[in-house]
Amino acid sequence: MAQRVTPLGLPQISHGAGFWVVATAFLAVMAYATVPTPLYPLYQELDGFPVAVITLIFAAFAVGVVISLFLLGHVSDWMGRRRMLSVAILVAALSAVLFLLWTEVPGLLVARLVNGASVGILTATATAHLGELRARARPTESVIVAASVAGAANLGGLALGPLIGGMFAEFLPDPLVLPHAVFLVVLIAAAIAVTCVPETVSPPEEPRPYRPQRIAAPPHSRIAFVAAGFGAFAGFALFGLFTSLAPTILIGTFDERDHLLAGVTAFSVFGAAAAGQVVLARVPLRIQLSIAAVCCAVGLAAVAAGAFAPSLAVFLGGGIVSGVGVGVLFKAAVTTASGLAEPGRRGETLALIFLIAYCGLAVPVLAIGAILTVVPQSTVLLVFATIVLVATVSAALVMRRAPVAAAPSRSV
Repeated sequence: MAQRVTPLGLPQISHGAGFWVVATAFLAVMAYATVPTPLYPLYQELDGFPVAVITLIFAAFAVGVVISLFLLGHVSDWMGRRRMLSVAILVAALSAVLFLLWTEVPGLLVARLVNGASVGILTATATAHLGELRARARPTESVIVAASVAGAANLGGLALGPLIGGMFAEFLPDPLVLPHAVFLVVLIAAAIAVTCVPETVSPPEEPRPYRPQRIAAPPHSRIAFVAAGFGAFAGFALFGLFTSLAPTILIGTFDERDHLLAGVTAFSVFGAAAAGQVVLARVPLRIQLSIAAVCCAVGLAAVAAGAFAPSLAVFLGGGIVSGVGVGVLFKAAVTTASGLAEPGRRGETLALIFLIAYCGLAVPVLAIGAILTVVPQSTVLLVFATIVLVATVSAALVMRRAPVAAAPSRSV
């Protein structure tokens, strides 16, 4: 049998190898999404804009995610996973070009908007593609493995980005140029590699008319789905705080101006989230949700206490512990949403849960940026931590009681 070739004339790889190619590409795009985190003070120093502008730049990313999820996050269900993955990666590469050519505030806003658009196209598509590739490569294996790899690529990439950005800023020349140039090359290579991955979606017999994402929960178990969305929203609010304002908090509250430390701070939260997902992958979902509730409660209390003390060690420790809780909670939210999805609409349902999550990334951060102009950082962090604590713990307890929590085999 002749070997299949890709549209670029390259040989098509197996489903098993394709699984890891997609996971690596997923990781790379998500890492690039958070590379700018420790670079914001450098942009601020270059252009002289206030802290509120940092939250606007970050929010532009989240807005890009939300818009693209609404418009394009679900279309891989009929246009094909591989095609939409390639588009997502190339859009991320375009944002790298914008960062290189346009460093003023309008350019940063546009670059982050485009970067967010790439993530919005990618997340649900890659998550669904990984599950389907793994199912064909190893049909007898538990689907929890694919779910864990997808979660690790998602949050693991978000964790690596600030660390990489911090290392570029602290140890290498041209920190506002070199990281974007390096990732431009990496992303182009990833886009080429993804063309070699097998497609897992059969094209419809008749062309399917385009429509935006339907904003509707699955028709059954709405309470479980709403709880999953609520947990995803609240959890990503915590990620948004550490991704957008970690350097500002370190400077304003702890008088720490080290760029690498800013990267390590964000890395520790996302890294803990990814590690929690992997370590607890085979633990029953109900127990995972109990662990998530405890970690969110303890960790967020420590974040607030560390800001008030002030104690950097307590603040970072709280971020790590709450990161574990939020990571497990988010994976449970994705598992719950996927388990409730109707046949043939998994990509659409996942797009909705990611849409809700990234709204949580944008809205609270914008509010925090505005409030910080008139209220001390420690007070803002206390109120924020309290709200997120109540929201995440409540969501975990509701999902724990939901019927789908007893069936982790229905995950992504």
